[in-house]
Amino acid sequence: MANGMDPAARYRGPAFFSQGIRPFFFGASLWAAIAMLVWIGFLSGSIPIPGNFGAVDWHIHSLLFGYVGAVIGGFLLTAIPNWTGRFPLSGWRLAGLFAFWAAGRLVLIQPWSLPAVMVAAIDLSFPILLIAAATRELIAGDNRRNLRVLALVVLFGASNALFHWEVWRDGAADLSVRLGLSSVLLLILLVGGRVVPSFTRNWLAKRDATRLPAPFGRFDMVTIALSALALLIWTSVPDAFWTGTILVIAGLLNSIRIGRWAGGRTLGEPLVAILHLGFAFVPLGFLATGMSVMVPGSVPANAALHSWTAGAIGLMTMAIMTRASLGHTGGALIADRTITAIYVLLFASSVMRMMSPYANNGTMLLNGAAGCWIVGFCLFIARFVKGFFLVSSIR
Repeated sequence: MANGMDPAARYRGPAFFSQGIRPFFFGASLWAAIAMLVWIGFLSGSIPIPGNFGAVDWHIHSLLFGYVGAVIGGFLLTAIPNWTGRFPLSGWRLAGLFAFWAAGRLVLIQPWSLPAVMVAAIDLSFPILLIAAATRELIAGDNRRNLRVLALVVLFGASNALFHWEVWRDGAADLSVRLGLSSVLLLILLVGGRVVPSFTRNWLAKRDATRLPAPFGRFDMVTIALSALALLIWTSVPDAFWTGTILVIAGLLNSIRIGRWAGGRTLGEPLVAILHLGFAFVPLGFLATGMSVMVPGSVPANAALHSWTAGAIGLMTMAIMTRASLGHTGGALIADRTITAIYVLLFASSVMRMMSPYANNGTMLLNGAAGCWIVGFCLFIARFVKGFFLVSSIR
């Protein structure tokens, strides 16, 4: 730390609230499993749909803004101290922020029909407070370079607000879903584009590898810029032929980009290989979504969408959560059997979800995808619950 103090020596409260990844990664995983169980209950008719959202909108919101929102919160609150050299948010302030996130989940699952404005106000309190805390820390730490990352988080929070407004006005969300998904994909392209080659380079360098990932350069900047343009156009005009064309171009450029990161040399360590596998679903999603627009019926739109959601977002968030959780609870940066099993389960879940529209018995694949998703996140909780609640040392 810039002030020369170990934050673990300064903080004296419960280990669970010593740093952001502990409550938020724990909460995100628990909610990911619960939300999928509730979704199955909706589809089977055994659980009534709560509140003002329809079943599909509830499913989208619970995972996109509920689960992913918690992962973003845990990531930001842990990364910002590394960027600024300041103490991490901890103690009652972190507990309060986590309580606002949890309140947003509870208000959307409770059986009473609360006023829409009250539901929105409670749900949006978390992103507003998170953005305020992150902005304060970045400015106080004179780290304005990473304000561009925060700008995407602001866009993500605005998408959540738009989601509530669309449901209230039209009865269903539309533009807000694409805007929220695009903001998360841009975070993966920007932040993932940093950490994947960086972690790969570090791992390969320790093994004296001769081929290392290509350094960030003009090609990466062009690819990110064109991908952002493609997502902007898709968000605004999702069904136009030329929208599909630019999506396919972005997919091809991102395929070349990830091919420059020497991912094939990381198969010996799942903790690194999963980063490449998760990121690979980003160009796959661009290509699949582009083809579904250009040639209707060639790729089911739902399958293309889940290559981004279940594939890219599901695997990349889990890759970051497992790596950060190991590093901040005293574990070696090596994937053990449990962590490897988590990766296999989430990969299987994403593949089954994407392939379900093609199958004669799609319901069986959907059930399998949901089961793998639930078990995978439950395994994450089982693997790290002791470290989150009991291990006080911070690396």
